[in-house]
Amino acid sequence: MARDDDGHYAVIDIGSNSVRLVVYDHLGRAPLPRFNEKSLCGLGDGLAESNRLAQEAIDLTLHALHRYTAVAEAMGVGRVDIIATEAVRRAKNGPFLVNAIEEQTGLKTHVLSGKEEARFAALGVVAGFHRPRGLVGDLGGGSLDLAQVVIDRVGDQRISLPIGALPITDAMAEDAAAVKRRLDQLLAAELPSALPFPRFYAVGGGWRALARVHMAMNDAPVKIAHGYSIDAENAREFAKSIRRLDRTAIAALPNVPSRRIKTLRAAALVMDRVLKRIKPEKVVFSALGLREGWLYHQLPDPARDLDPLIEGAWAFATPRSRIPAFGDALVRWTDPLFPNESEKQRRLRIAAAALSDMAWSDHASVQAKLSFERIIQFPFVGLDHPERVYLGAAVHARYDGRLDDPVLQPALSLLSNKEAQRAQILGRAMLLGHRFSGSVPEILDTARISVESDRVCLSVSNTESVPDSETVRSRLRGLAKAVGVRRSEIVKVDSLNGESS
Repeated sequence: MARDDDGHYAVIDIGSNSVRLVVYDHLGRAPLPRFNEKSLCGLGDGLAESNRLAQEAIDLTLHALHRYTAVAEAMGVGRVDIIATEAVRRAKNGPFLVNAIEEQTGLKTHVLSGKEEARFAALGVVAGFHRPRGLVGDLGGGSLDLAQVVIDRVGDQRISLPIGALPITDAMAEDAAAVKRRLDQLLAAELPSALPFPRFYAVGGGWRALARVHMAMNDAPVKIAHGYSIDAENAREFAKSIRRLDRTAIAALPNVPSRRIKTLRAAALVMDRVLKRIKPEKVVFSALGLREGWLYHQLPDPARDLDPLIEGAWAFATPRSRIPAFGDALVRWTDPLFPNESEKQRRLRIAAAALSDMAWSDHASVQAKLSFERIIQFPFVGLDHPERVYLGAAVHARYDGRLDDPVLQPALSLLSNKEAQRAQILGRAMLLGHRFSGSVPEILDTARISVESDRVCLSVSNTESVPDSETVRSRLRGLAKAVGVRRSEIVKVDSLNGESS
């Protein structure tokens, strides 16, 4: 696991609607937010008419910056970066605010161009997903920024359009039909009529609010916006239904954030028209965007190449595990069980092994339940909802959880029967490994697990030093049952490459 240990890292994002501070635990591939606060300063209010930032908004922004820098200093943050977007970039008096920030806080503000904004938003998707391919759209208060992303690269064509949630909300109040026509004309001039890759990654608070409402209305098994995916046609129909509602009806929607009530119709309209233009197959929502892309950009190339899920799993597990190195030993030990696994399956197995000791200090009666619930809700990145359920189900089984446990429902419906069985096999193998070895890597390395046509075999090369027990045999039988064979056997061998004695 790569990690920069120079201290906490903070990003202050000055947007058209809000100013936000996020303090991360470190600058790394999978940093965790330690503190997150937003102030609604409204820098973009009235900007279209006056081309100036209102003094009240400037005062609110400076007040927020004083608080944020004081909080960051008290938290021992080693580095604070300030980035500003559409409102500061467009306003005639934007430089006045930038200078005032430096005079009052001593910090420089990076005012991003539209293309830079699109690039960093796309890098946020690179940071938050495993090898993403598609078009990234970041809907902010003042602009919609678009860029194509392929694995870990952002395409050269980056677009920033002045159709953020605030100006579209104001325009819809005057003539919604005219706004729709103008959006179609603008998008037709700037965007291709179809995507080379079938995914559209939706970034920004307005679109995440749509995801939260959609999840609530459809009783989604996992209630996390990041990685939530729906068919594009479904997304369009949903967006159309939202933009037809009045403000009272918007406020009554389930799980709608109160701060998004005013602009949710605009977010829905822009979503509908973008999807109509580019015709993707899927819409994937991302909780990571501009700030995380800025952070990712600061990393050296070797750190960027790391898998965000695996790095996040190790970061979460290391302070919670009795012997963190045991996770690596479990990966080696379970290798023979999965000889033909895909890259996707292997990375999930590595993450599960890292998390396999996360609940050792909890009471045995709740270990399985708590492990599953933590994994389902924890802000891991680099995985979608079905992968999150698979990971949780595997660790649930490691703590002797059963597939018919009600806590797995309805989330388990996101997995096929084959995937659920695979998670159960992995979990039972990890349970056996922990039990046999006492969670000590050196003991686990004296044994090997194998699956034959009619049995599961545990080969042990040092039975005198660590004899088996009935509990170990019981765990081996549990693995055999998960695999679907009747027999299980413990065999003494002279060496793990030798014959049985």
